[in-house]
Amino acid sequence: MTNVWEKIKGNDFVRRMLVLVGIIAILYWVRPMMNLILFTFIFTFLIVKWVRLIQRCFTKVPSWIIVLLTYVVLIILVYLTITRYLPVLVNQITKIVNSMVKYYQHNGGTIIKYVHHYVSNATIVSQTRHWMGILVTTLTNVGALTVTFFMSLILSFFYTIELEQMNSFSRLFLKSKLAWLFKDVHYFGKIFVNTFGVVIEAQFFIALCNTAITTICLIFMKMPQIFALSIMVFVLSLIPVAGVIISLFPLSMVAFTVGGWRDVIYILIMITCIHMLESYVLNPKFMSSRTELPIFYTFVILVFSEHFFGGWGLIVGVPIFTFFLDVFGVQRDQVKKESPKKTPKKAN
Repeated sequence: MTNVWEKIKGNDFVRRMLVLVGIIAILYWVRPMMNLILFTFIFTFLIVKWVRLIQRCFTKVPSWIIVLLTYVVLIILVYLTITRYLPVLVNQITKIVNSMVKYYQHNGGTIIKYVHHYVSNATIVSQTRHWMGILVTTLTNVGALTVTFFMSLILSFFYTIELEQMNSFSRLFLKSKLAWLFKDVHYFGKIFVNTFGVVIEAQFFIALCNTAITTICLIFMKMPQIFALSIMVFVLSLIPVAGVIISLFPLSMVAFTVGGWRDVIYILIMITCIHMLESYVLNPKFMSSRTELPIFYTFVILVFSEHFFGGWGLIVGVPIFTFFLDVFGVQRDQVKKESPKKTPKKAN
């Protein structure tokens, strides 16, 4: 038995796969805390990247001063969001819903008859109950999600305020009696940060660009409740590739209630241009060689990750998949996007 264990420890691939299975089992065991883990990781990663960026520009500034000032600004922004902008957001969402309801009450008779022709009353009632259940569950979880959000901010603050001490203390595990285990954990952690963290960061900046462009277009179209629509676009843009397409449906519904089919066509043109910008400019610029996944793979990953991880799966599905590609050594950068070479014709 001892010889078998020594052989496993000596085989890097087999040992690391066992450690990876153990990590996955632990994460499954603590899955009720997954919101806290993911929020803490994302906040910590972004703050550390921000600290490194500032230190590259101002080398003599201690990291704890940057972290302290950053969190003071974050707390002020959160306070303003809760006290000033959240009521505005709720008010604008209520106005959007009310305007759509009034529109379809006066002009939706033909549409309702058409829907009734193909969909039974039982189906409509069951779907309504289903979505009402989702709404009630979401509202119930808002309090718990808020607590998790602030706990993640606190944990990320304590990590980043003592960043150098944390790194020095963590290196001590690499010299302990279980050094082989912690070296493998460090190996996976390094890959995880280099894939998951970078992809999340890139998608965050892509979402900011998409939201800014969409908001400017909506202002020119004189759409109502710009703030609420911009928040919705930003949240949906955090979903790779599919987010821009998903935002097409609510934007089209609002546009139809405001300006009819003309505004819907404008929305279609806008979303098409933004999707092309994201696919051919923003993704190559921000993602670099981190993903390079075909669109079919991306959509399949989103479908399965949403099934297994819920709402988080739409955001973390692609980064997790790229993490496993890196672990298994799949060389995505070797994929050539050139057309296949034509075989020379044989001479008669």
